Amino acid sequence: MLTLHRVRGVRLVHDGELAEGHAVVVDGTRLAAIGPYEELLAAYPARVREWDGVLTPGRYEPDGAALLEAAYHPDPREADELGGEPITGEALAALDMTDARWGASARRGLQRLLAAGTTALTGPFTRPAVRTAVRRSGLAELPGPRPRALTVGGPADFAVFAADGSALATVLAGRLVHRRR
Repeated sequence: MLTLHRVRGVRLVHDGELAEGHAVVVDGTRLAAIGPYEELLAAYPARVREWDGVLTPGRYEPDGAALLEAAYHPDPREADELGGEPITGEALAALDMTDARWGASARRGLQRLLAAGTTALTGPFTRPAVRTAVRRSGLAELPGPRPRALTVGGPADFAVFAADGSALATVLAGRLVHRRR
């Protein structure tokens, strides 16, 4: 099924020039078209998702390994004891960190990244449970910073940001993986 994402505008690169009134068409895991909304609406029989924001390739997180392998993201059920922010350093060393606990922490950390509009991050991830969580998340693991751009035929990995910079939606391989309520 085709999906047409209507937004205030599209940036082909994260900090690039804004093409106001443009939209994207997603066909499966790929971008089928990028262009003026009205033209795409006429040319593609697609369901329409409307977002009050700007669509970009999304954020790149260069410290992915540190965020997921050198920090514990507490379970909400642990909030009374551990709080809600990531735990590092001596406080982390004092925790009993099993593989299962690392995996659960990584999944919560990945949810935070997706909620921030992250579509790519850097590893490598040495803990098997963390590596598995990253692979299952759909986030692109890149070896280092490099320009990423939205292109027709390219992967449908993007985020939509509100005027205040917060992420309204994150899409990986054409799947909506985060939507702000």
